[in-house]
Amino acid sequence: MRLFECGSLVPGCAWHTRADNDAEIVRRVVEHMRETHGETVIRENMVDNIKARIVDETKVA
Repeated sequence: MRLFECGSLVPGCAWHTRADNDAEIVRRVVEHMRETHGETVIRENMVDNIKARIVDETKVA
């Protein structure tokens, strides 16, 4: 299972999501960024930043 915690990108945000694959996590995070954080344009570097913060849940202590 893969895990993304929004607080690793947006300090203070407690939102997180889990999925079996990174593509689904990126889709959910982009939706969250638009709805919660008011991002209207998601640039490629933002997607890269999201991908860099996705971790294997089993490695999170």
